[in-house]
Amino acid sequence: MPAFKTLEISNPNFENNNLRFITVKTPHLKGRGDICVYVPPGTSAGDTLPIVILLHGMYGSAWSWAYSAGIHLRVNEMIQNGELPPMIIAMPSDGLWGDGSAFLPLNGFNFEKWIAEDVPEALRECINGAKKSSPLFISGLSMGGFGALRIGAKYGSQFRAISGHSSITSLPQIKFFAEEPLKGYAQDDIINEDVFETFLHYRKQLPPLRFDCGTDDLLINYNRILHKKMVKEGIPHHFEEHTGSHEWAYWSKHIISSLKFFAAYM
Repeated sequence: MPAFKTLEISNPNFENNNLRFITVKTPHLKGRGDICVYVPPGTSAGDTLPIVILLHGMYGSAWSWAYSAGIHLRVNEMIQNGELPPMIIAMPSDGLWGDGSAFLPLNGFNFEKWIAEDVPEALRECINGAKKSSPLFISGLSMGGFGALRIGAKYGSQFRAISGHSSITSLPQIKFFAEEPLKGYAQDDIINEDVFETFLHYRKQLPPLRFDCGTDDLLINYNRILHKKMVKEGIPHHFEEHTGSHEWAYWSKHIISSLKFFAAYM
């Protein structure tokens, strides 16, 4: 029985560069959500491929990773050259709440479950190579890094590895980006507000993880503090600093490090 009341997928006759588009209606969004998907050419229904979920930042949507970074073109080239194994790249919207939902449960919507539950299920329903046995990974940038690290830890039994780039590490930092007041994001549980607290709470199921940040990024000190707290607490992880700021030039380059990190666990 289909998991969704409605699911629409783009017509292959009009698709380009191995990108597909899905729109699915889910109770978690109280409506429809979009997913942009890269599927390696030649993938058949009998294949089982790993799935990487990439979360966008504030102001973005399902198109961001593809049309701001060309990630599908880069991944396709690397797969063809043998630098990466074949993988499905799923790029969902955040639910399009305000300037960004932070991928949290908010005001009766559950943007977290949309990512953790609905997106993988939608792929399994209509994308060749997406199976229940497909290894699952998650990464994101800025607000999407916050979502990827939190969701990856909270659903640690589901994800093989997780990563974040230029990540918001605690909910109050959203004020640097969002027009909506911080109280609009208010949570009753500190685990939903802070990446480190989430890691502490779910440390027994925490997947392998990495995160990085640019040295000129407004979030660099927050990422350094997260790293130091994790070292002090003995939580295994990889943290890197690189030249760069809070911009697509940085994310386009360093997302490849996450994909190679994930490849080691495929």
